[in-house]
Amino acid sequence: MLQEELFRHIGKRIKKLREEKNISQQALAYLCDFEKSNMSRIESGRTNPTIGTLYKISLALSVNLIELLEFDSIQENA
Repeated sequence: MLQEELFRHIGKRIKKLREEKNISQQALAYLCDFEKSNMSRIESGRTNPTIGTLYKISLALSVNLIELLEFDSIQENA
């Protein structure tokens, strides 16, 4: 897996979990103390989120950090 693919998969996973919890991107960004534009870049896979960033997101989504890295349930074309 290329690095860019990894970033996209992480972003898709975050988006999926966020949508399952009915949280807007704006609200998640606020909970993480990020700008909405930063959350948008993370979800679209256009940035390399640090482990600290992923940890903040996992706390805001009330999931274990490892759940952000589970890609099996994500469709490539989703």
